[in-house]
Amino acid sequence: MAEQNEYVPPKVWTWDAESGGRFANINRPIAGPTHEKELPKGKHPIQLYSLGTPNGVKVTIMLEELLAAGYSDAEYDAWLINIGEGDQFSSGYVELNPNSKIPVMLDTTTGTRVFESASILLYLANKFGAFVPEEHGAKTEAMNWLFWQMGSAPYLGGGFGHFYAYAPFKMEYPINRFAMEVKRQMDVLNRHLAENKFMAGDEYSIADMAIWPWYGAMAKGVLYDAKEFLAVHEYEHVIRWADEVGARPAVKRGRMVNRTFGEPSSQLHERHDASDFDTKTQDKLQA
Repeated sequence: MAEQNEYVPPKVWTWDAESGGRFANINRPIAGPTHEKELPKGKHPIQLYSLGTPNGVKVTIMLEELLAAGYSDAEYDAWLINIGEGDQFSSGYVELNPNSKIPVMLDTTTGTRVFESASILLYLANKFGAFVPEEHGAKTEAMNWLFWQMGSAPYLGGGFGHFYAYAPFKMEYPINRFAMEVKRQMDVLNRHLAENKFMAGDEYSIADMAIWPWYGAMAKGVLYDAKEFLAVHEYEHVIRWADEVGARPAVKRGRMVNRTFGEPSSQLHERHDASDFDTKTQDKLQA
């Protein structure tokens, strides 16, 4: 390992300066709002405030899958929250999500706020009775993998992704540490999917919706430009599953919502009607 200047922690940590790297301007050691601003509200039962990151995509996939399955009460307005500009710290946003992370959802039919992506998936699954297996063993397996994702992805995003792609300079120790963990996680998935069509067996569920935006994207070489570095071609069963989930029409739509990067035709910054996919993607708005 290359020689590094050793960091000696102080007895008491203080916030003296930005940490550097991407997102440094919005990182702070305190919670609460930074400015007063109400959130907009649309006409649909579900109001979603989000961004097209993996955690946001989980929820828009679920909503589009519900609509595709005929649950009309799952109609939703998806409002763009630009985390780079600190939209998540507005007073209206913090009122719905005191943790100031995306996504957050408001069910206007009950006045219920729901934050944390897995909580939103479970809320919607319970509300509509969909995308969670009814059989006890398969249901438990879906929950196993849903919570596996919630516990594992911080090592992928906040660990590997941060130090490999976003930190102000490359550091060998943390990159090695988190690359090892991400490859272990990918191997966990690969071994499981070698014997299962979907995460909970033969039935597509919210576990797949939760895992696909993170680990499907990693298997396809989308995240952090790390395809070669992590040798993702090794995980053939994850790739098979990622392709199958990614081919679903509702998944294709869901990954477009609140997306602000990539091809303009793949970006639907806000979604307020099903027709928006045909008329309001960025390529059409910029034409």
